[in-house]
Amino acid sequence: GMARWDPETLRQDAALPELLGDGQLLLTLDSAAMQQPYQSFVPMQGDSVAAIFEHFLTLSEQQPTRLLLAADARRSVGLLLQKLPDSDLPGSEPRDADGWNRIQHLVGTLHADEQLAHAPLELLRRLFPEEELRVFAPRPVSHHCPEDWEKIHAMLRGLGRAECEAVLREKGEIHVRDDICNRDYRIDAAGLEAMFDAPAHRLH
Repeated sequence: GMARWDPETLRQDAALPELLGDGQLLLTLDSAAMQQPYQSFVPMQGDSVAAIFEHFLTLSEQQPTRLLLAADARRSVGLLLQKLPDSDLPGSEPRDADGWNRIQHLVGTLHADEQLAHAPLELLRRLFPEEELRVFAPRPVSHHCPEDWEKIHAMLRGLGRAECEAVLREKGEIHVRDDICNRDYRIDAAGLEAMFDAPAHRLH
């Protein structure tokens, strides 16, 4: 299910384990290049989402990691730092032996309101004024969550015709709420009959 934010019932100083109770965190990675999504349960080691994922990334990738998250009612931002692996060439010396400690110290001065107040490049310049910054071209974030009646029909077929018809008799329609895409699907008697009479499409 989807967690809904209710500022009247949640204390601002409540720790994450207190808010989640017996809940669990599940990390899902999905992209067009993957045959199937990668999923892993995240150990609850930490008192915040940032601390928990920071611990998880440090263990799973075997590289020191820092993760800072901040959010308000309109936006959320994050800063992820990872130490690059040391060179494995014989006799090689680190290019900046104290670099990671120095960067961690600077990151420790960052407050959530600063993260929210500044654009990414401006924040990096303010946070690391004496460091040489190399920034890649930004990639825009877009909302892509199209209608997917095929999945809705597959789900309803899984429930079975008798149960779907029982809902129709009670409610007058079948209403499916997609919280992830913020979309509502509604099916009346004619739509349900057409769905069950049509050949089912196999989902891949």
